[in-house]
Amino acid sequence: MRRFGQVIRVKPEKLDHYLALHARPWPSVLKMISDCNIRNYSIFLLQDNQLFAYFEYTGSDFSADMQRMAADAETRRWWAETDPCQESLGLVPGEWWHNMREVFHYD
Repeated sequence: MRRFGQVIRVKPEKLDHYLALHARPWPSVLKMISDCNIRNYSIFLLQDNQLFAYFEYTGSDFSADMQRMAADAETRRWWAETDPCQESLGLVPGEWWHNMREVFHYD
């Protein structure tokens, strides 16, 4: 199992829409998340402008699973709703959600 922590900004003018989408996520998108070996997925809001995501990846080929997710029509339709609500931190060229480095974990 591999843990991920990610950050991105949420546009203040889009915050209400983003929160409403996540209050009622589409079942097909949730199924695709599970089918792509993602578990224990949470998104947290910090001070109305930053999002922090945490998830655990239980598969064996993260890249292939993410390509599978990106190829799914319903997931792309979901992203067409959520992506305009977000903006990259710009820490790595071409990156959307920024992957953070895990520095501590305790079970």
